[in-house]
Amino acid sequence: MLGICRGRRKFLAASLTLLCIPAVTWIYLFAGSFEDGKPVSLSPLESQAHSPRYAASSQRERESLEVRMREVEAENRALRRQLSLAQGRGPAHRRGNHSRTYSMEEGTGDSENLRAGIVAGNSSECGQQPVVEKCETIHVAIVCAGYNASRDVVTLVKSVLFHRRNPLHFHLIADSIAEQILATLFQTWMVPAVRVDFYNADELKSEVSWIPNKHYSGIYGLMKLVLTKTLPANLERVIVLDTDITFATDIAELWAVFHKFKGQQVLGLVENQSDWYLGNLWKNHRPWPALGRGYNTGVILLLLDKLRKMKWEQMWRLTAERELMGMLSTSLADQDIFNAVIKQNPFLVYQLPCFWNVQLSDHTRSEQCYRDVSDLKLQKQLSELDEDDLCYEFRRERFTVHRTHLHFLHYEYEPAADRTDVTLVAQLSMDRLQMLEAICKHWEGPISLALYLSDAEAQQFLRYAQGSEVLMSRRNVGYHIVYKEGQFYPVNLLRNVAMKHISTPYMFLSDIDFLPMYGLYEYLRKSVIQLDLANTKKAMIVPAFETLRYRLSFPKSKAELLSMLDMGTLFTFRYHVWTKGHAPTNFAKWRTATTPYRVEWEADFEPYVVVRQDCPEYDRRFVGFGWNKVAHIMELDAQEYEFIVLPNAYMIHMPHAPSFDITKFRSNKQYRICLKTLKEEFQQDMSRRYGFAALKYLTAENNS
Repeated sequence: MLGICRGRRKFLAASLTLLCIPAVTWIYLFAGSFEDGKPVSLSPLESQAHSPRYAASSQRERESLEVRMREVEAENRALRRQLSLAQGRGPAHRRGNHSRTYSMEEGTGDSENLRAGIVAGNSSECGQQPVVEKCETIHVAIVCAGYNASRDVVTLVKSVLFHRRNPLHFHLIADSIAEQILATLFQTWMVPAVRVDFYNADELKSEVSWIPNKHYSGIYGLMKLVLTKTLPANLERVIVLDTDITFATDIAELWAVFHKFKGQQVLGLVENQSDWYLGNLWKNHRPWPALGRGYNTGVILLLLDKLRKMKWEQMWRLTAERELMGMLSTSLADQDIFNAVIKQNPFLVYQLPCFWNVQLSDHTRSEQCYRDVSDLKLQKQLSELDEDDLCYEFRRERFTVHRTHLHFLHYEYEPAADRTDVTLVAQLSMDRLQMLEAICKHWEGPISLALYLSDAEAQQFLRYAQGSEVLMSRRNVGYHIVYKEGQFYPVNLLRNVAMKHISTPYMFLSDIDFLPMYGLYEYLRKSVIQLDLANTKKAMIVPAFETLRYRLSFPKSKAELLSMLDMGTLFTFRYHVWTKGHAPTNFAKWRTATTPYRVEWEADFEPYVVVRQDCPEYDRRFVGFGWNKVAHIMELDAQEYEFIVLPNAYMIHMPHAPSFDITKFRSNKQYRICLKTLKEEFQQDMSRRYGFAALKYLTAENNS
């Protein structure tokens, strides 16, 4: 606390000095511009206006004053730089989880344990620490493969971004799965001053595949060894991080430690905090050779330029080959080889203070690292909108970019070779999570879901899914997290995300609160062939029904469903509140139909359809409740899709509490006014895109 107070006093004094110097400067210059009580002008024109002649002495005085002004301004700039650096070194605190990177607010008495570029707390004996320039780019390398590791990387990156002040350049050595996930994430995140480059991990496998490795990280756990070859030749230094690290301070503080390297030191590592390399964990425990307790490679500082000059590639390969003759395989992947090299060449390593890599696992001495630490350290379109427009918030949602995490859980599916496969597409928020297991039981085919969640809700969903035998037994369900941003539910954006990331030729555009009939997946695949969807523009309609009962004996056949309709247990969907939405399906004809039949588009038609993967996207201007599906069906009709009703298919809507958005629609007059405005603008856009053919939509709307 004493260190913090002293830092604040220094900041206050520097601020007052910065404010006072310009004032003192101008008082001084103003006083100096008087000669015998008369003002001396700094302007030639003004001087000529006040004196009969332009004196040489006035010119000299003016030049002298200008020199003094420039000197004072230079002093001001220097002071501002110092103050900026002082602010840039100010501490920040954030609690994290998983493995953690720590920094210290106060000194421990050991100058080597003080953070570079940080005011040294209550240690008055510490000299000036090296600093990182404000605009210097910090380079971070991470090896990442698969779905789970991609999820861990998000936590790591968020912790770095929370504290950082400098531009960041992430170098991600990733497999194809991780690259797809993380590329989309960063593109939709749009964090300023962050660059991301990907390096194909699969192309590096041959470099390390000859090394037997027992560690769970597999071949990817060895790829840090080849970073000198993988990363750009002009990159001189890089911080290498494991995916399970969480930062509690500005990463620039760790970057500044490079300035402490001396002589031949090229590796910055924290001592291992377990007894693994001491060889005493169990009887006959035989670890790889290491210097003392060895070093942990969860956090590494690499001086790439010096490592290349030292022929690092040859160094670690020779060491690995020699040790493998006796050890047969690595137990801790790259860490074993790094330690074996350091054992032979101890001059290579600069030992980082342990708080830079606190290893939270069993049998470690991690508590000795942080027991003295007081705190854990870890957008043109909008400018064109009128903020006074009462529908401004609706309009801006169309341009909002939502951070998106594809394949939040493991996804593994190969579409059927006959090219008839269909993916069920839906979107949901946390309050519909309970529908997932039931849908999985009704639909055995692939599913693509977009979930609208906060960061905390994403973690709750993860725990829910991992605790569900039904969900964990399915590898053909793609869960894509779209993170919350703004005040409206971006229903059509979510649908587009789920549609875009399917791996089948066809998709069933459903909603999360509908249960498909048993066997619908196989029935749709046969219908795809029967109606030649591959070569025609058709939208196959699955008739929708609903029940008001939370407990329903789900009909196992069309005959059973018709019986329940007659008994009043089931109803055609929304017949009592929004008949126009599904009336064109012609349920009276469907009751006796045995073959598919065509229906025509009508105003406000919004059936659930099966279409090809290349169908148009949903219009993002429609958010929350109202017209989101209607606009999409209108677009399909404008593009001359045929609407074909399937005679032996059905889906049933299950009851639930009203959504927040439908409540707003019903209670907020301005909400309804804005929705009407958006509808009119959409119809005008349709007229511009499709010309005369689109006039029917305006006519139908006026007659409805």
